[in-house]
Amino acid sequence: MTDSPLRLLLADDHPVVRAGLRAVLETEPDFVVAAEAATAEDAVARAAEGGIDVVLMDLQFGSGMTGAAATAAITARPGAPGVLVVTTYGTDADTLPAIEAGATGYLLKDAPPEDLADAVRTAAAGRTALAPAVAERIMQRMRAPGSSLTQRETEVLSLVAEGLSNQRIGGRLHLTEGTVKSHLARIYAKLDVDSRTAAVAAAANLGLIRR
Repeated sequence: MTDSPLRLLLADDHPVVRAGLRAVLETEPDFVVAAEAATAEDAVARAAEGGIDVVLMDLQFGSGMTGAAATAAITARPGAPGVLVVTTYGTDADTLPAIEAGATGYLLKDAPPEDLADAVRTAAAGRTALAPAVAERIMQRMRAPGSSLTQRETEVLSLVAEGLSNQRIGGRLHLTEGTVKSHLARIYAKLDVDSRTAAVAAAANLGLIRR
């Protein structure tokens, strides 16, 4: 690490959250909050301008691009900054898309300030920083891959939890109704359940989807 401070971009649609992050991060002598973004689109545009070492990215914005999509857009560029997801959501439905999109780290908003600072430095160095609960679930998936839901299965079940029919799920995910049924059959087998309601309940209890 050089003597130059790490330049940070805060991307969150809540001004109070951005102010809180700024207040915590600016107590660190080697951090400078160089910019803020209230939308994922603005975060992508600002990161593309350069001069940012780490983006602290929320996952859920009010409308438009998601944090995971913004992460993918940012990390796809040469010389991209590290992206540290900082969110309230720790389910597989949230973590997997973000990590697959190229996030360097994943932290929950209730993390202690010192953990946040450490995660920023870790992300700036190109290393992975994961909240303990997230890291534990990823390890569990690696130990027992047959019982874990794929990202697509997680997407399907999340929409089931929202009350969407198979036809509407297919429309949302650009799948045929038969493919949705196939995904559900595999989900039922993995979770050892026999209904949509039971699948949603079991997945929520396991932290695979949001309650």
